[in-house]
Amino acid sequence: MQDESDGYTKSQELRSFLFLTAVMAPVLTVIIVAGYGFAVWIYQMFAGPPGS
Repeated sequence: MQDESDGYTKSQELRSFLFLTAVMAPVLTVIIVAGYGFAVWIYQMFAGPPGS
């Protein structure tokens, strides 16, 4: 027999899924893109703009 405390209920799973898709995915995307842009900016401060 399985207890209620052993697994997640459907509402908990739905809340977790919605949190991951509506909050965490966009936040991680913004962080990754901003981090890449920051890295390119820092690189260009030392190496100069492209083509120079």
